[in-house]
Amino acid sequence: MASSLSARGLTSQLFPRPSTAFLTTTSPRFTAAPALIAPSVSQCLNSRTSFSTSAPQSAKGAPGGKSRRKGEAPRDPKIVNMLKQFALLSPRRIPPPLRMARNRHLRHWTIHRAWLLFRRKERERREGELMRQYQGMYAACEELRLTDGPGSREQGYLYRVAMEKKGVYGHNGFPIEYTRPQTESPAREPWNHDWKR
Repeated sequence: MASSLSARGLTSQLFPRPSTAFLTTTSPRFTAAPALIAPSVSQCLNSRTSFSTSAPQSAKGAPGGKSRRKGEAPRDPKIVNMLKQFALLSPRRIPPPLRMARNRHLRHWTIHRAWLLFRRKERERREGELMRQYQGMYAACEELRLTDGPGSREQGYLYRVAMEKKGVYGHNGFPIEYTRPQTESPAREPWNHDWKR
């Protein structure tokens, strides 16, 4: 209950009720005021304060209405993407909880449980198929390991040859995953097209 009260208080601070001058409309069915509409993601990103109720000021000469202070460096695209994700998950963007009658809630719960049951059956079927394939490969490798080699070759020769993977990646080749260092995030410039030997 305390969290709902604090959320209501926060909503009243973020979106104050407009005066009656804003509510003059021609259609009787339209009751929403422009000041009550939640700000978009770009407005949240462009605003300097996290709880600003006013729209961001746009520069006259800036393309797309984006304002930049003098001497301020452009933002990193990774930071902008991260801020967009956080803006979508902010409490202002989360819809209110569903308020349903008892029978409607029962129907909703039944459909939800049926969907979860379907997903669990699909997951178990997929895991069973992968386990069957893995056990088939394991049995084949064990058969190769216990089989005598051709001619005077010793036992396990076919298994060792199969595990060498010669020629799988081409002549004197290696997996493409080893062509660049393994990093936690992709490079800022994926490929240097201007590089010359």
